[in-house]
Amino acid sequence: MKILTTGFLCFVSLASFAQQRGEVKIVVNPMIDSLIAKRIALNSKPTAVAAIAAKPAAAIVSQMGYRVQVFYGSDRRKVFSEQSRFQSSYPALNTYISYKEPNYYLRVGDFRTKLEAQRLMNELRPSFPTLFIFREKINAPNLDYSNDN
Repeated sequence: MKILTTGFLCFVSLASFAQQRGEVKIVVNPMIDSLIAKRIALNSKPTAVAAIAAKPAAAIVSQMGYRVQVFYGSDRRKVFSEQSRFQSSYPALNTYISYKEPNYYLRVGDFRTKLEAQRLMNELRPSFPTLFIFREKINAPNLDYSNDN
């Protein structure tokens, strides 16, 4: 009788833990689709050289290069105000804000050579006193072929 009861309890316990077929619902935020569409649009914008040559736009190329660090600090609002101050003076240069605990870093430009970054640094020195050059992965700027013969 004990063996029969033990066997019955084992069978019931195995049956209760058996997997049941269910339904999977995937809930997708509609903002994800719009962000993906914007990303595709940004990566396929025609570049200056491609617009002149009437070729399709190339994707953004990442490579190692240099950026100038304009500001760093722990106050987020101060970093964003420095970014807007910089962009009002130099709208053609890209700005990048990164956060590494406990500071925010504002870095500008996408320079292929350290010499180009040094030129910008010398130009910015009166307005931004704490400037540093960092080697990191950049979005490679398009080359200007308009002066080639």
